[in-house]
Amino acid sequence: MPGIVNDVGVNGDEVLSSGNRTPPFEENSVKSHSLMNPQSIQSEGYGTPMDDGIDTSIQHLYDNVCDMQSSDQSPSRASFGSDGDESRIDSELRHLVGGEMREVEIMEEEIMESGSVNNEKAGNSEAAQSLSVNSVSSPQSKGNTRLSLDATQSPKSSPRSKGPRLPRKSIAGILSAKKQRSALGGAKAPNGTDDPSPESVNNPDLGPFLLKQARDLISTGDNPQKALEFALRAAKSFEKCSNGSPSLELVMSLHVVAAIHCNLGQYDQAIKFLERSIEIPAAEENQDQALAKFAGHMQLGDTYAMTGQFENSLQCYKLGLGVQKQALGEMDPRVGETCRYLAEALVQALQFEEAEKLCRMALDIHKESGAPASLEEATDRRLMGLICDTKGDYEAALEHLVLASMAMVSNGQEMEVASVDCSIGDTYLSLSRYDEAVFAYQKALTVYKATKGENHPSVASVFVRLADLYNKTGKLRESKSYCENALRIYGKPIAGIPQEEIASGLTDVSAIYESMNEPEQALKLLKKALKIYANAPGHQSTIAGIEAQMGVMYYMLGNYSESYNSFKSAVTKLRVSGEKKSAFFGIALNQMGLACVQRYAINEAADLFEEARTVLEQEYGPYHPDTLGVYSNLAGTYDAMGRLEDAIGILEYVVGMREEKLGTANPDVDDEKRRLTELLKEAGRVRNRKARSLENLLDTNSHTVQKDSIKV
Repeated sequence: MPGIVNDVGVNGDEVLSSGNRTPPFEENSVKSHSLMNPQSIQSEGYGTPMDDGIDTSIQHLYDNVCDMQSSDQSPSRASFGSDGDESRIDSELRHLVGGEMREVEIMEEEIMESGSVNNEKAGNSEAAQSLSVNSVSSPQSKGNTRLSLDATQSPKSSPRSKGPRLPRKSIAGILSAKKQRSALGGAKAPNGTDDPSPESVNNPDLGPFLLKQARDLISTGDNPQKALEFALRAAKSFEKCSNGSPSLELVMSLHVVAAIHCNLGQYDQAIKFLERSIEIPAAEENQDQALAKFAGHMQLGDTYAMTGQFENSLQCYKLGLGVQKQALGEMDPRVGETCRYLAEALVQALQFEEAEKLCRMALDIHKESGAPASLEEATDRRLMGLICDTKGDYEAALEHLVLASMAMVSNGQEMEVASVDCSIGDTYLSLSRYDEAVFAYQKALTVYKATKGENHPSVASVFVRLADLYNKTGKLRESKSYCENALRIYGKPIAGIPQEEIASGLTDVSAIYESMNEPEQALKLLKKALKIYANAPGHQSTIAGIEAQMGVMYYMLGNYSESYNSFKSAVTKLRVSGEKKSAFFGIALNQMGLACVQRYAINEAADLFEEARTVLEQEYGPYHPDTLGVYSNLAGTYDAMGRLEDAIGILEYVVGMREEKLGTANPDVDDEKRRLTELLKEAGRVRNRKARSLENLLDTNSHTVQKDSIKV
């Protein structure tokens, strides 16, 4: 049987193979950036004045969950479009900043002796301030978060792109006192000491005091284990004092316990406490109870996302949105914030259709409830621009981004306009309007250099964009120069820049070197990026994307064993993280199957192609070029295994579809028709043909597939 030419892949990459009975396989180019660092819009944290005493309002619970300050040590993923100043899922609570505290042991003794603290007495004012458990952060707090529900939006910039579902049960109603007691009963403090005595637990002042101590320790970061001990004891006290009734103080303390567990990397423990906090509120009783349940769902969703369990994360967000809508009404501005938050998460999961619906809903809410050209509307439009761009609707994306830029200028957000200019430049590049793209990039570059300095990663991100543009226009010298300038900045990052931002930049530069047909340099940069990410929780999909791209590089270099190992590691991570239903997962399976063919593991290759076919049929449908590519690979595998009838059946379908979509004169159709003819001769059969109109047979313009040839 003559040599066979492979066909089009996911992004139009063509791979050629030769050899006398070597089955033909179609390469699906894996773009790791599709799962990494999608653009984001973040909200500025919301704060209200502090009051002494216990604040059980729902805004208090909101702030407990939503006003979380990012830290460089946070294991969470980078958010859409952040310049590295924030992370998508924060794990540190902003704390109450109040009066000076006495030693914990002394205060506990005083509380035990007095039985309660009279906050009205002037002589006890310091103790009263100590017992305040209001978690609302100071208005001057610096951190930003997307969960803030009454926030004024302050979007951050993004180099580009994401990033990317089992139902949780929601039990309404009041749980029995027995069940509430069992949730924390018998627990020991982290240092191994027994729980507080019944007398201290029954004291209503002890819980607020211990929770305040936990917050202060969280803010300093000195002793997280001690903070966890205080929070657990506070929860025990609140639970005892609640006498089985739904307690917002108990819910709040469980949220704090979960946040501390997240800081310690103990995500399974955090999930357990958050699930408990969701069961407590009786959502049907009043709005506060309902919104407490909402806050628990959202924090649980964040925690699942930190562990890479995106299906569970999205389900929690959806449940939370449903509870919030019932409590506040569908047109409440806070519902709009949550819609956008969920839309961003869906973009990271590459579920763009659903993300567009929710983002449009958020935009409609903010247009109705806010002033014209508000920051909230600008933030919604910026996300909508990202979604439209990803879907290939570049004109709509450009419209949303220009309107977002105008709104930010009118609100004095010149710094944020630079990040939107980068997105506008990306859209112009997609439209092949290169001069306008260069102008937008240079405009953003000028702002970044003036405000952040010559060596800031934001400057490097614009260099990468310019390098990509000049590479696409054939100006390789200018492209390499910008790549080198970006690598110089990434090689010596300034203090305070998250390492994940550096890793993201390295993967971007590696993609440019790959397109320049320099796989060795691209592989070197991918290895550096992978070393930065290591196995950090919350980055599993990103790591899988990098490993998959490394598999492509190894394949291009002819190192099929390393290619197979990289793909195997990537596929394993995607299965664990819940990405086994995504199109990216199907593409990775196809690539792994190709590596198996080169290693003569034909049976394993057939299994991988069959699974990839199932995934892509579900995600793309049977007529998509990527799905047809997997069909062609599977036919070649069946041919190598001696299953001629199966191979012929698949190839007849593929050839028929390509003739219909590309026309009979297309070279791709000729290649596969030749393969089919060879198989039919061996089987002693002739091709089954369907009657087609002359228009269909000659139509080569409507569905032309653009390809870049990569020889392996």
